[in-house]
Amino acid sequence: VKLVESGGGLVQAGGSLRLSCAASGSTFQIDTMGWYRQAPGKQRELVATVTIGGGRTNYADSVKGRFTISRDNAKSTMWLQMNSLKPEDTAVYYCNAWGRWLGNEYDYWGQGTQVTVSS
Repeated sequence: VKLVESGGGLVQAGGSLRLSCAASGSTFQIDTMGWYRQAPGKQRELVATVTIGGGRTNYADSVKGRFTISRDNAKSTMWLQMNSLKPEDTAVYYCNAWGRWLGNEYDYWGQGTQVTVSS
């Protein structure tokens, strides 16, 4: 599975950005897709996830009410709508796809897209 992110950039505090992640290849292996982020000097952290089958979502407390994750299974695409951005949201955002297929576990990552929020 190949994951390609887009949509990062520079935005002022209070602004919005929308990230996209397009999956290709053996996408039937994927059960859950998600966004993670890593700020300089910090560990990578979960931002939000969505299940492919039921569309169940999960958010980090720090982004609840501001970010919305969604997916289109037919297009194998996932989005992260980020509103009311704060400087502490500045990080490299990574798309992730995870799944189990025929007893094997699969975990894929995109190359990352930079999000910078200025104060």
